[in-house]
Amino acid sequence: MDKNKKSLVFVTGPSGAGHSTAINALEDLGYEAIDNLPLSLVGRLLGGPPLERPLALGLDVRNRDFSARALLEVLGESAVSHGYSSELLYLDCRDDVLLRRFSETRRRHPLEPNGDPARGIAREHDLLAGVRARADVLIDTSELSPHELRAELGRFFMVGGAPILSVSVQSFSYKRGLPRGVDMVLDARFLRNPHWEAELRPLTGREPAVQAYVAEDARFSGFFEKVRDLALDLLPAYRDEGKAHFAIGFGCTGGRHRSVTLAERLAKALAEEGWQVSIRHRELERAEHARAQGTAPADTQGETDA
Repeated sequence: MDKNKKSLVFVTGPSGAGHSTAINALEDLGYEAIDNLPLSLVGRLLGGPPLERPLALGLDVRNRDFSARALLEVLGESAVSHGYSSELLYLDCRDDVLLRRFSETRRRHPLEPNGDPARGIAREHDLLAGVRARADVLIDTSELSPHELRAELGRFFMVGGAPILSVSVQSFSYKRGLPRGVDMVLDARFLRNPHWEAELRPLTGREPAVQAYVAEDARFSGFFEKVRDLALDLLPAYRDEGKAHFAIGFGCTGGRHRSVTLAERLAKALAEEGWQVSIRHRELERAEHARAQGTAPADTQGETDA
């Protein structure tokens, strides 16, 4: 954001994706946070007496006058004309997770108060498609706890600090699809697979033995060095462009060995160069959570990287 302008964050996304958690987290970070503000009042708020703190506004389909077009107009015109440097934070979430959340809380969907929540979720995704495409920061909350979401927001929206680029390095399984919000995706399935070694199969890419095995592949060093150098070339350019977050994903078949090895190695290399790096292993976290809850399905307990 422009240091000479007042900071403004618009928070939106599908119902159930974590708006309340985000608004509360931004307030804790030092923002003047207002949730569920009618779009027709945004201009009056921004044109009023100047606020001492940066501003965060939660805007979603609960408002009677909400529309994607109106939100984009406010974002592109009102904020700039009143001297604000604005960012659009979009909280996304998979349909199945949203449906489960509505079922667990027994809440009604605002677009289908007397109908099927699944239909409301589908309508809302269609309504917000153009807004999502304009997002400056996109966070998929499908597999984030409220604590993890707060931590993500803390990395993006720091009050009083110098603008930084936070980097997320992730591992995932292609069997479960690409993670959302990833800027660069690399396929690790060409590397030798520890799954076929009986003593390595139960381990993960966090273990030195697995990392050593994967690194012994003759193609590993050249591939890793090129990816590392590419990241180190790109990250300063994205930071200078004003991007707040850059996510790199490594995928393999099961998300357990090869992708985890590469994510661990790259995160370490980038951190050593001074970048603020977080790391996520989607499939490992999913399995650990299921085991902790005592609800691990058979495919989680016996998940392989074959």
